Amino acid sequence: MRLLVVGRLSGQLAAAVKMAMAHGAKVNHVERADQATEQLRRGQGADLLMVDYNLDIAGLIAANELERIFVPVVACGVDNDAEKAAAAIRAGAKEFIPLPPDADLIAAVLAAVADDERPMISADPAMKAVTQLADQVARSEASILITGESGVGKEVMARYLHTNSKRAERPFISVNCAAIPDNLLESELFGHEKGAFTGAVARRIGKFEEADGGTLLLDEISEMDARLQAKLLRAIQERVIDRVGGTKPVPVNIRIIATSNRDLAKAVAEGTFREDLLYRLNVVNLRLPALRERPGDIAVLADHFVKKYAAANGVPQRPISLDAKRALTSHRWAGNVRELENAMHRAVLLAVGPEIDVEAIRLPDGQPLTAGASVDAGMSGGVAARAAQTADAVSRAYVGQTVAQMEKTLILDTLSHCLGNRTHAANILGISIRTLRNKLNEYADEGTTIMAPQTGIATGAYGSSAA
Repeated sequence: MRLLVVGRLSGQLAAAVKMAMAHGAKVNHVERADQATEQLRRGQGADLLMVDYNLDIAGLIAANELERIFVPVVACGVDNDAEKAAAAIRAGAKEFIPLPPDADLIAAVLAAVADDERPMISADPAMKAVTQLADQVARSEASILITGESGVGKEVMARYLHTNSKRAERPFISVNCAAIPDNLLESELFGHEKGAFTGAVARRIGKFEEADGGTLLLDEISEMDARLQAKLLRAIQERVIDRVGGTKPVPVNIRIIATSNRDLAKAVAEGTFREDLLYRLNVVNLRLPALRERPGDIAVLADHFVKKYAAANGVPQRPISLDAKRALTSHRWAGNVRELENAMHRAVLLAVGPEIDVEAIRLPDGQPLTAGASVDAGMSGGVAARAAQTADAVSRAYVGQTVAQMEKTLILDTLSHCLGNRTHAANILGISIRTLRNKLNEYADEGTTIMAPQTGIATGAYGSSAA
């Protein structure tokens, strides 16, 4: 977690810095907003800006966005002036931290921005075999491709590889290729020179240079535009990059780790992914099994998430009952570890009594965990008949609709099922997240209300962020 503090380092702000450092944050400090933007341009990146609310927060955010730098801001202030705090939030700050600081609040804000407490946890032989292979190749310089369904823990594995590599003391930089529009991704990766485009008032260092000496994670590499794939291939082969608008190559020393939840060999056959780039990335392939393929991990992961979210929410840590563990193990977990984590977070909050029982473990729509379980082959005829009647009614409801209407219904229903999570919905639908975005933009232009990412809240326009 990299924190950039902006403002005069008074005694109380210095105390907040010490608390952040005590929670593992690497802290840099500047006094003025323009110095913060300049530091970010130079590649001294940050995961969070903590800014004195007496400074021009709106101007700082605008200056960063002109340079295509998007770093969340939290405001802080000594006087606890409610009007200034509200103005800071309106200006774009995500949170306000009153000073003198509260240790729990500092910890909560840092945890909300950068969830780095994701250790590699495995007990199932299927996952242990993958971890053993990761241990073998971690200290090499080979590029590694991590594949698997959405939510299986690909980024966790990437961080594990970095932590156990020779580059562990150098930066680990992650870029989600699916979450950044194509016209911004090139600048994000390679940086740009002054005047490269409108608003580029100074040189900006990209993620390749920011990761120099360390590891660069290209998350969901399959979503990268073909033109950028060619530029990435040259960067990997030649160990040099070209900034947008630049005139000379810039040498870089990084290790590449890429992830994908799609079949890249199939993407090559379809002409959407370069075969030569796949060979460069796939020196070693780590395929992470789906959670249903490693049932021995479910109980240990559930225990880990209970401890994590009990501490985060300040509630008692309750053990998981035996019945609940059996229900957890028998559930299919289509959303993999991510779905299990969310379920256990809810369970921590809903549990009553001395244990977390089955009733506390709920699906995203509030239904009991058993509601999604498969029904035994020996079900009663009445249940079978009702299921058949329901299926028939659903089928009849589709008669008379066009293919486009059916497609729209399917996409929006799947998005609703995933609570707005674009990545999960695209994975279930079997399409790329770019295709999903285009469809949602099309529906929004028609006036259809689209669910916002991960919030479960419907909006009239589709946001640019991807869950």
